[in-house]
Amino acid sequence: MTEEIEFILDSTKESMMGSIAHLEKEFLNIRAGKASPAMLGGVFVDYYGSATALSQVSKISVPDARTITLQPFEKNMIQPIEKAIQLANIGFNPMNNGDLIIISVPPLTEERRRDLAKQAKVEAEDAKIGIRNARKDANSDIKKQEKDGTSEDICKDAEAQVQKLTDAYIKKVDELLAVKEAEIMKV
Repeated sequence: MTEEIEFILDSTKESMMGSIAHLEKEFLNIRAGKASPAMLGGVFVDYYGSATALSQVSKISVPDARTITLQPFEKNMIQPIEKAIQLANIGFNPMNNGDLIIISVPPLTEERRRDLAKQAKVEAEDAKIGIRNARKDANSDIKKQEKDGTSEDICKDAEAQVQKLTDAYIKKVDELLAVKEAEIMKV
């Protein structure tokens, strides 16, 4: 196999792995009923004029399955952190006791679980689209190589390898989705 074809296959594999990594990151943001610091991953606080991640201005801990506590590194940050959590519109109502911000994670209703499962399916479908786009790009690059003089047999083999990669990564997306759906629906 030529160097160009090897490069196309490697970059396709890398792109498909990127889709999987993005899906796993998105799945962390979909809560499954259990408290987790990742639930606050998208919350940013106004810290002296710049938007700063919550984990940069406070210690986030999970003392039990239904509670998240935040201990600001600076006491004057309690109010801005509370405000940022409310503005993030993630369904949490923070309370503070002067030193800590305490968030009670409400149990999920059956309807909310179904909505989260649908959201997980949408994210999985987006990952599959990313994988298929990588396949399309690879196949068009292989066709260009064939026009530039690479033998037809090598190009056919390369296309078959791209399809094998696509099938493997689509299967991985389906497996990740099944695990996430089971996690969401478990009461």
